[in-house]
Amino acid sequence: NIAGQEIYNVSVVSPSGGLIATSCGISIATEAPTSLAPKAVKTLLVAGGGQATMHKAIALPSTQTWLQRCIEAAPRFGSVCSGAYILAELGKLDGLRVATHWADCVDLGMRYPSLSVDKNALFIVSGKAWTSAGISTGIDMALAMVEQDTSRQVADKVAKFMVLYARRPGYQSQFSEMLNAQISAGEPFANLISWMESRISHPIGITTLANRSGLSERSFYRKFVAAIGQTPAQFILQMRLEKARTLLATNLPLKVIARRTGMSSASHLNLAFERKFGLSPSTFRKVHHVGAHE
Repeated sequence: NIAGQEIYNVSVVSPSGGLIATSCGISIATEAPTSLAPKAVKTLLVAGGGQATMHKAIALPSTQTWLQRCIEAAPRFGSVCSGAYILAELGKLDGLRVATHWADCVDLGMRYPSLSVDKNALFIVSGKAWTSAGISTGIDMALAMVEQDTSRQVADKVAKFMVLYARRPGYQSQFSEMLNAQISAGEPFANLISWMESRISHPIGITTLANRSGLSERSFYRKFVAAIGQTPAQFILQMRLEKARTLLATNLPLKVIARRTGMSSASHLNLAFERKFGLSPSTFRKVHHVGAHE
């Protein structure tokens, strides 16, 4: 037990209970709503699925009633991915800024104009309401809940046990600049971008990049700009700053973050970060309520 004691008692609930076949062919054992008193629910999370499934689920009066009672009683409720449709249909997200999968952002906003749908955030906390974007972002949100309920140390241990690459804060974009670049770049640059990310704390020169690509420096520069839309130097700086933004969710001092992202100094990081994001790293931390020491 990572926390040293049992923290959560998880129940999976479906409208009728019993064994439920999912769209991916896996069956899940569930409980019926009548077996779980709404007052016993401390955190209610609505899982996502196809829009047709979401609308079918919320159409059941018994489901609506049970969910309404749970949400009213629970200290915390939320959704993963398109589960936001159900909460929105119940009117529980009115006037709030919310997250959902990027493919559903426009539709959700059109169906429920009282919501403010943030197409970039991984997850958003608005009072009692927690909403997350697509699929894996539910893990990021769950870890934030674990931290709220226990401590950062416990949440970090859970992330380590799950072999996660990094804990991602909610304000990080659900659109990966790295992934987008790899998809658009193709060979030989897709693999090169992965290598660049693994070496982000070290100096990365154009001579080294050209040699790894089997190109002359001139040819490499021209083809890289054509494929990525940025010069190598611009792209490397963007990678460093995106990494720095993620590390700002930790308690690492700025000088350590600068070193881990290959910036020459904390002052260089400050200058480049403010130019990119419009505020200093320290202010960024305060705005997003990330406790840290400098």
